[in-house]
Amino acid sequence: MDAPVQYGEQVRALALYLYGGQFLSKDRTAQAMSELFGIRLSAGTIVAIQARAIATLEKAFLPLLRDLLTRADVLGADETGLRVEGKLRWVHCARTDRLTLVTIHPRRGRLGITAADVLPAFTGTPVHDCWAAYDVFLSADHQLCCAHVVRELVAVAEREDPAAWCWATQAIEALVDLQRLAADARAAGLGAIHLATSADGRHRLRSAVQAGISQTAARATKAMRTENNLADRLASREADYLRFLTDLAVPADNNGSERDIRMVKLRQKISGCLRSLAGARHFCALRSYLSTARKNDLGMLDALARLTAGRPWLPETSPTLTATA
Repeated sequence: MDAPVQYGEQVRALALYLYGGQFLSKDRTAQAMSELFGIRLSAGTIVAIQARAIATLEKAFLPLLRDLLTRADVLGADETGLRVEGKLRWVHCARTDRLTLVTIHPRRGRLGITAADVLPAFTGTPVHDCWAAYDVFLSADHQLCCAHVVRELVAVAEREDPAAWCWATQAIEALVDLQRLAADARAAGLGAIHLATSADGRHRLRSAVQAGISQTAARATKAMRTENNLADRLASREADYLRFLTDLAVPADNNGSERDIRMVKLRQKISGCLRSLAGARHFCALRSYLSTARKNDLGMLDALARLTAGRPWLPETSPTLTATA
């Protein structure tokens, strides 16, 4: 023993499970450990346990995770705000079905995305919303999220007379039908959809968009300018919205990224904002580890026990990942 008090691997794993896995605050984690197990930990001890765990992740897990994400064929990306030190910071997410990287940065745009160190070297297909900062990374083909644009179209349709024809409603129906075609083709084991199969849906979408551009060309009001910008974007970036038809490995929406990043917002809802940017970075690193482990069928507590033992679980050595590769 090299300290007045020593805590074993399981105790450290349990503390991290409550703090980083179940989103308790440091004080509530200490209270839970005392009441459940009779182990009296201070809030500072919990911070120290997490700091040692993050140091282990930074040596092996995080560099490997970034490398695997950079080499992926399809990658989801998203960002959301988080209160840190009483200020708005930005959480960035890069993910696949098996991997999750969550980072935090003071900036939302290009600087924050670049700091995550994935998209600058990525050459596959990123799936994201129409946030302009992602368009800076031109080495990849993009898939714009259809779920986001459908929500924008719904807002347009809700402003119109329900009894009248609306270009936005036709665009929604066309997009939904095209996504259904892709889902059916994917279920049938196809790699892409024949152009003739999707011709009707594409035609209905283009017709609706051109009608929207014509109807709002005057741009006389703020709502009309918003609708015109939306219709113009659907026309100019049709290939990016419909890339999921030519490559069925690409999802039509970015809902997976929203699910992965929602856990960070849940932490803020349960325990409030984080008090330091360093602590927020530690939380995001631990969240990346736990989310990735869970996607590969490894329980959080087991993953944390390996981490506190100094042998973090790594994706490339996961039996589940190897078996499905």
